Amino acid sequence: MQAYGKAHQFIIKHRLWKWIIIPGVIYCLLFILGTFFVWSYSGEFVEYLFNLLPLKMWIADLEKVGSTFCSCYWAFLSALYFSCYTPPFKYLFLIVGSPVFAYLSEKTEAIIQHKDFPFSWKQLMEDIIRGIKLSFRNLLYQTVYMFLVFLLAFIPVVGWITPLIALILESYYFGFSMMDYSFERRRWTMGQSINYIGQHRGMAIGNGVVFYIMMLVPVIGWIVAPCYAVIAATIHLQQQRLP
Repeated sequence: MQAYGKAHQFIIKHRLWKWIIIPGVIYCLLFILGTFFVWSYSGEFVEYLFNLLPLKMWIADLEKVGSTFCSCYWAFLSALYFSCYTPPFKYLFLIVGSPVFAYLSEKTEAIIQHKDFPFSWKQLMEDIIRGIKLSFRNLLYQTVYMFLVFLLAFIPVVGWITPLIALILESYYFGFSMMDYSFERRRWTMGQSINYIGQHRGMAIGNGVVFYIMMLVPVIGWIVAPCYAVIAATIHLQQQRLP
């Protein structure tokens, strides 16, 4: 998490703002469109679930306890729906922005190590294809886990911890994606990357958590958060002295 502070100093020192702003604006626009689309349909989706699952009698009992509590539960489910169904928009941007993120990660490591990495269109295409494969893999796993979390939300009392679980899952898989650019450069297989992240889950979660904290800042946070995340991940992995 401290690597984000180092990333900020690194960006200022080496004047990387142009590589932050351009993809950041694209991400910001995609985020706004995705948020509008998902949130606008959240109420209809929750209503559909209430009609599909045997929840109406329980909701009726809740209304006897208090309409405020029922409204809060409705808002809670809508928010959880939002967190479950935003991953496709996130991974869409990761796929679109993979060339820029790969370049940023490579440039960061080159500056730290005081060396240049030879540019190759062939290698760039291989890295992009690998990034797309990994994004689809993570999207599949995350979607399955988030669906289970969404079902868990309907269990009274226990369901109230599901937003925290959802945040940890989101952070883990996003941090994984940001760290994988360093693994690509070392020609690690996807299996090697998965094993390393499995042994260092805290790194991925920490990277993702700060990213989502930055996303709480409207517009500015949406623009700078993605590139800060990939630079922070690269700096931190350099400190780990990867082979």
